[in-house]
Amino acid sequence: MKNTNHIFLLLAFVLIFSNVKAQDSISDAVNLQCRLGTISPAAPRNMLLKEAYVVPAAHMYPEWKNTGVHYTMALPDSFRIDLRGYVMPTTNTKITDIFGYRPRRRRVHNGLDIKVQRGDTIYAAFDGKVRITAYQRRGYGHYIVIRHNNGIETLYAHLTKKLVSTNQDVKAGDPIGLGGNTGRSSGAHLHFETLLLGKALNPAFLFDFKNQKTTGDSYLYRRPGSKYVENGKVKVAGPEPKYHKVKSGETIGKIARKYGVSQATIFKLNKLSPSSVIRVGQTIRYQ
Repeated sequence: MKNTNHIFLLLAFVLIFSNVKAQDSISDAVNLQCRLGTISPAAPRNMLLKEAYVVPAAHMYPEWKNTGVHYTMALPDSFRIDLRGYVMPTTNTKITDIFGYRPRRRRVHNGLDIKVQRGDTIYAAFDGKVRITAYQRRGYGHYIVIRHNNGIETLYAHLTKKLVSTNQDVKAGDPIGLGGNTGRSSGAHLHFETLLLGKALNPAFLFDFKNQKTTGDSYLYRRPGSKYVENGKVKVAGPEPKYHKVKSGETIGKIARKYGVSQATIFKLNKLSPSSVIRVGQTIRYQ
């Protein structure tokens, strides 16, 4: 029996780390062993209960690859992300750059930048498995991508040092790296991304760095343009919010003209009035 158990474990290991889905791999291996009579009918139940933890969110992702941060996959109309059991990736609270399109640089910033000091400890935000540890000289520098049991992935970039390796299981709060200034970076900071099926979501929807907590027990993502029912009425999900960081000399009128929206829209989205004063560094929603 010991030999057959060893054979089963080897077979499961080989299948799991092939290009076949982890869930299908384990199920096929279990069914084969049942037909051969080498394991009892009761054994598969316990094995299959654990299969979701072999590769986090295996039911959502078609494969486990150690390359490719951003990729195109069909997004669901809605998906609720469980934010319980979190640990803030850094104890620092100062946001130095926000999520969204940067007109000056003509490119999209897919995350939040949080000010850290070189050598500050960076932590895993949720339980999961390390999918990527890599280095980009003109990009992320030293960076890590972790896929989590709640279906999202988090990315931590510009690190001085990586403390974990590819395919390593981690728990929320485990030290995974040290803050730094590697790659395309003009000062020590943590570039932090949250991704759903390869799509970057604004981390500010999930994490409140200023108050060192999540925005709630969960976050409901709705795909723009998708329909949903609320209070008995069919509604259509609007475009994803977009934000602007106020610079010296800017006014509401100037920001409105820059993005082609009305001042009234900015007042409404930010609960401001024509007499409101905006400050340098303040984040203003314009869509």
